[in-house]
Amino acid sequence: MTAVPRRRGRALEAAIFEATLELLTSGGFARLTMEGVAGAAQTGKAALYRRWASKADLVVHALGATLPPPADIPDLGSVRSELLQLMGRLGGIMNSPAGHAIRVLMAELDHEQALAFKDFLDGRVLRPANAAVLAILGRGERRGDVRRGAATPIVADVAPAMLLYRAKVCDGPLDEDFCGDLVDQVLIPMVRP
Repeated sequence: MTAVPRRRGRALEAAIFEATLELLTSGGFARLTMEGVAGAAQTGKAALYRRWASKADLVVHALGATLPPPADIPDLGSVRSELLQLMGRLGGIMNSPAGHAIRVLMAELDHEQALAFKDFLDGRVLRPANAAVLAILGRGERRGDVRRGAATPIVADVAPAMLLYRAKVCDGPLDEDFCGDLVDQVLIPMVRP
């Protein structure tokens, strides 16, 4: 029997985060245990408790370390092209391992349990998405392909809200077709001059 090499630092943390997301996605938050994560990451339970006080704390850190960072959308010359690129990126984030874990959390947790993750989702998903939509619509207003005054926070809420609704309530795919329909059937008609 070959001994598993002892990992430390970033290598150990990466293995822990990978195990956390895999177990969360496959079994849900209620069944996720520190013992299970330690076993899957081939480390001791004490290594987890030295770093994270609870499984909720561990999940937030695993999501934060593995969720693709939000990225600015460059000026592509048309609001449609920019929104399509943004929705594609947001769909990609929601389809990533961290995104799947977020979807499991959203589907499983009641309002009170979800409070532990609210600040994380707001800071890493919702606010960056809203800011990106507002930036795109603002450029569109200046170019004339968006109605003046359409770049408002409530309009910017529509795209992330639709993505979260689709992920939580409908459990539908967040694929290229859905993202294109969201842009062409909802967002563009809302802001068209």
